[in-house]
Amino acid sequence: MDATGFDAWALTLAVFLPAVGALVMMAVPRARELELKMIALGASLASLAVGVYLLFAFDYGNAGSLQFVVDKGWINAIDADYIMGLDGLSLPLLILSMVIIPLCVIYSWEHIPEPGNAKAFLILMLILASGMNGTFVAQDLILFFVFFEVVLLPMYFMIGVWGGENRRYASLKFFLFTLFGSALMIVSFVALYFVDPAGVAEAGAASGTFDMRILKEAAGGSLVESTQALIFAGLFMGFGIKVPMFPFHTWLPDAHTEAPTVGSVILAAVLLKLGTYGFVRIALPFLPEGAAAWAPWIGLLAVIGIIYGALGCLAQTDMKRLIAFSSVAHMGFVMLGIATLTDIGINAAVFGMVAHGIITGMLFFLAGSVKERYHTLEISRLGGLLKSAPRMGWILAISAMASLGLPGLAGFWGEFPAILSAYNPGAGLSEATFRTYMVIAAVGTVFAAGYLLWLFQRSAFGEPKPEWEGHTIADVNRYEWAAWTPLIIAMVLFGWVPGLIFGVVDDVSVGIAESISAAVSGS
Repeated sequence: MDATGFDAWALTLAVFLPAVGALVMMAVPRARELELKMIALGASLASLAVGVYLLFAFDYGNAGSLQFVVDKGWINAIDADYIMGLDGLSLPLLILSMVIIPLCVIYSWEHIPEPGNAKAFLILMLILASGMNGTFVAQDLILFFVFFEVVLLPMYFMIGVWGGENRRYASLKFFLFTLFGSALMIVSFVALYFVDPAGVAEAGAASGTFDMRILKEAAGGSLVESTQALIFAGLFMGFGIKVPMFPFHTWLPDAHTEAPTVGSVILAAVLLKLGTYGFVRIALPFLPEGAAAWAPWIGLLAVIGIIYGALGCLAQTDMKRLIAFSSVAHMGFVMLGIATLTDIGINAAVFGMVAHGIITGMLFFLAGSVKERYHTLEISRLGGLLKSAPRMGWILAISAMASLGLPGLAGFWGEFPAILSAYNPGAGLSEATFRTYMVIAAVGTVFAAGYLLWLFQRSAFGEPKPEWEGHTIADVNRYEWAAWTPLIIAMVLFGWVPGLIFGVVDDVSVGIAESISAAVSGS
């Protein structure tokens, strides 16, 4: 049922208020920097206010069904409609996106990177916000694809203009990798439209459709397993590059290392989640037999990524590049949970997405502030942070412990259930294979403790290096406190009360797992 009243506008406002803010900023002269910052903050907070309304108005007893649905005609020539909806899968990721953007605006208040130009920088940030928010609520494949691609150019320019010395190489690599994956993804979307008329007819559509609600109901319909597996391969490439999974990960360390601080935060906190979200929202429920065919390979690449990412971290000498490689490992746990095709695994994957966004976003904030003070991120040149800037040192300690999966902090609930879910994988999957993956992933947690404790010990313990004698290292300032405090609170809150996320996601996860099990058992 379509929403009415304010509910009918809520998702549209949540998605497009940042874009409206960007349009308003275009009319403001570049020299009026304070006004530009106020508009950017106001637009992002207005979107967040709508998100808070959605949190309170959401029917948590019916989290498995779409709410606040809007369904309007859009491009009739290709049967693409303007369809949006919110369920328990979308809600935590949408709120994460809505929270991260105003925090990035606040952090950027006195941290606009070289070569400056706050106007262009903040406009790109707001366009990113609209693209990310829209991806999480779109319920039409073409609309999903548009939002999925909207984020590409703003991040390309953010890295290419405001990034480090190798920014042009990193931005081009990011753009080409993602564009290649998107090309395969849209081919798969078109295939879903054309090759299953019988399946969508049974689900209520007269002909081919891009309506994600109908495609979910059809669940592959009349498609044989080989056809599902072939279409799933295109989705696997499109979403897998965005995650990014091993071996498609090579663009990520370069992009993170060269991106400005808030670019790295947005990339880690939200953009990577568009890929994993696509797997759970589209690939698994639309092509259940294809998912079952590919799941062992996804699991294999996931555990390779966990170990490879951890070993890559141990080899790094740059703080930011180490954090970037840690994302490869952490997203491996998310993909392992997805590969099990179980409700526990999908729950763990969604929790892992949110936890990784909070924790790694915080770590990139810290890396940016460390570089601003020390003018370097070479770990060998850091040290004594607990003495020179003790508050920043303790925040780094909490963030590192959360990232390594310490019980009581958010990271634990993304990794432990993902490992546990591999013990009893979904229907049709080999227990022996996935239990082997479970052991390998568990070893990866040991490596994670190694590289994160190594990072913290070398950067925060001991005395400051001789080269910093006579230099005053400023501790956390008010803008950093404002940007970081919500993330620190979230790390602890979700660590102690994981049901805040699990309780919302569970209905959707159970529905996806049951539909896959039914399709595989009936094939």
